[in-house]
Amino acid sequence: MRKNFFARGAAFLLAAAAALTMTVAAPAPAWADLVNNGDNHVVVTPNVPRGRTGRKMNVTFTLENNDGETWEDVEVGFSEDLSYIARPDAVEGEYVFPFEVTSGLFDTKYVGTIRSGGKKSVSLSAKVRADLPEGYYHVNVEVSSKDNRVVAVEAVNIWVSKSTGADDEDKEKDRDVGFVLGEGQETPYGVYPNVVNFAVNMRNSGYSEAVDVNVAMVLDKDSTVFPFDINEGNYDRNFERVGPDEVVQLPYSMAIRSDVYSGYYPIKFEINYRETATGELLKEEETFWVRIKNKEKDEDSSGEFNENDRTKARIVVDSFQTVPETIIAGEPFKLILRMKNASSSIAASNILFSLESEKVDNSAIFTTASGSSSVVVNSLAAGEVTELNIDLLSRAGIDQRSYALSIKETYDSPEFKNASETVTIDIPIKQIARLNTGTMEVMPDNITVGSESNIMFPINNTGKVLLYNVMVKFEADSIQPADAYVGNIKPGETGNVDVMLTAVAPTEDEGKIKVLITYEDENGEVQEAEEKELSLFVTEAMGEEFGGDINVGDFTDVPAENTSPLVKYKVPIIIGIAVLAVLGGFGAVRIRKKKKARREEEEIDDEIS
Repeated sequence: MRKNFFARGAAFLLAAAAALTMTVAAPAPAWADLVNNGDNHVVVTPNVPRGRTGRKMNVTFTLENNDGETWEDVEVGFSEDLSYIARPDAVEGEYVFPFEVTSGLFDTKYVGTIRSGGKKSVSLSAKVRADLPEGYYHVNVEVSSKDNRVVAVEAVNIWVSKSTGADDEDKEKDRDVGFVLGEGQETPYGVYPNVVNFAVNMRNSGYSEAVDVNVAMVLDKDSTVFPFDINEGNYDRNFERVGPDEVVQLPYSMAIRSDVYSGYYPIKFEINYRETATGELLKEEETFWVRIKNKEKDEDSSGEFNENDRTKARIVVDSFQTVPETIIAGEPFKLILRMKNASSSIAASNILFSLESEKVDNSAIFTTASGSSSVVVNSLAAGEVTELNIDLLSRAGIDQRSYALSIKETYDSPEFKNASETVTIDIPIKQIARLNTGTMEVMPDNITVGSESNIMFPINNTGKVLLYNVMVKFEADSIQPADAYVGNIKPGETGNVDVMLTAVAPTEDEGKIKVLITYEDENGEVQEAEEKELSLFVTEAMGEEFGGDINVGDFTDVPAENTSPLVKYKVPIIIGIAVLAVLGGFGAVRIRKKKKARREEEEIDDEIS
């Protein structure tokens, strides 16, 4: 029994030693690299970025300016302090830099201006080292502003998990879709009672395409949570596809609630998408911040308040119109702005209105036709409206949609000097739909009554707007009217027409068939038809030309094996005989008439003699 006891004890010790050996040999998670970044004041990460070994990842965070002054020419990047990076083969307890050090790793990203109290979302990319154990790591992010002044160097935690092999990695790469909202944008700023017009940049930060993307703004009836009036039944934005690293815009026009307080409000979005056209529906949630200026929380209390905020005039856009009403891209127009001092008792003076256009690809959509983009108004009494007339030119070659035009206001009030506000209007720009047709193939182009001809040709959308429900009609006296539905044609793409036309009457004109191409605009209104022509001649069937006595079809059923000349040319010989018979009949009748006339003349001569 003692022998069994010692045997069992030895086995237990051997098993424990083996387990300890395995534990020591296995790479331990890098828990030591996890830092407390909850005290970060500039680089804020609501969620821990996640990556996989040997693969590229995005480190996304928000820059917050609570410095009390504006940061200009802001740049951000990974800190390249070599003492911070340490050795790539650092042992346990030493700092481990999680990324592969490449030539572009420490390049900075330009963010632009961040005003005091403003926020901007930023994303940096790097490739995770393939030899890392799974666990937490951290990297330092350096933020600098104008003249290379370092604003902050703060740590960001990341989580690294192991790739599961080449096949699994490729599959996960194909499924890797993520979204970043508001990257490189300033926080939208709205002042009650104006309407806030803003567009949220959404980038697919993943490695594969997202399909059937639906972005839904999360609404709330509580004004402390959601600062805007809910005037529409649906605030969803849909995209058929969003490619890797592609940026799309989510445009919104929101009225500020009257009971909302000044401050920053997080607007939540639910993003539903598929990774393939038939894949399962996936969901992601993101947040975008807006800043609202209205009443302060202490205005309704008996405490102190800022007197300047109560004695400042408020200038808003009362209304506006354009001449012409419909603006075609690339054409000039007149903008008539009616600016109103919405204050009930406070006047404004020394008012400067400056126009600033939305930009696409760093080019302004609207430019002034001549002169300055600023207008000066000496004074504006409480409740008074002034009219501004500005000649503008819209940029050609842009997409058909509404573009923002900001009116920056600088003015004085009796107790508030150099007040500054910005209001925005949206101006819709139209594009002229354009199309042309390729070569029309008519096979055959000469048919008989009752026969058919095949018509084929392409329709090219050469404009910048989508052509909806394209229809093609064929009209002529010689054919049965026919329609062909082509469907929607996107800009730069082609729709094809393939239709059979049936002949109903012989051609009595030049053989022209009228081709009418119609389409609908985005409002479902049918536009004026584009008219084209093709040539198709229709003749009577041969049997009808000979009074129905001869039907060519009666002679076409000849056995293939009979190849004698008489059989081979049976049809043309019979037709020729028929024609000769008819002509011969006409000749015989004429000869009989001549003989009869001659006999009658001879009889008359006999009677005279």
